[in-house]
Amino acid sequence: MTMSGTILGIGNDLIDIRRVEKSLERFGQRFIDRIFTDVEQAKSERRAGSAAKNNARASTYAKRFAAKEACSKALGTGFRDGVFWRDMGVVNLPSGQPTMRLTGGALARLEAITPPGMRAKIHVTLTDEYPMAEAFVVISAEPIQPEMPETPTETATPE
Repeated sequence: MTMSGTILGIGNDLIDIRRVEKSLERFGQRFIDRIFTDVEQAKSERRAGSAAKNNARASTYAKRFAAKEACSKALGTGFRDGVFWRDMGVVNLPSGQPTMRLTGGALARLEAITPPGMRAKIHVTLTDEYPMAEAFVVISAEPIQPEMPETPTETATPE
């Protein structure tokens, strides 16, 4: 009998991109460094020269800000109990699908809520339609599959 996955937490967040634009204008790099990981900064700054109608850089930062808020909710802590902004970062899988990489207090909390014998997986969806950006995070746990022992290759031996 195999055990199916379990939802450990769900979180969502909606943010006005104009609020992030104002924070970028007012606080600049200080705001960016306090909230965003190096990977998130690189992704957002690549969007700075985008020819999009609205500020693609701010939209990219806003989606990541919302993802951090949503993830902190899914962890069940918000930004307390040792969970900080930079403990959570949006990263992309090779397929391009977004997920979260957790460190520090956020990782400790994830490990604490993950049942023994299970592996946590963080599902993330991001969207924006100016002036709003949204993130939805689901943290699930799936059984750890035991490593299959190698089966010896049968070879014919001469008698």
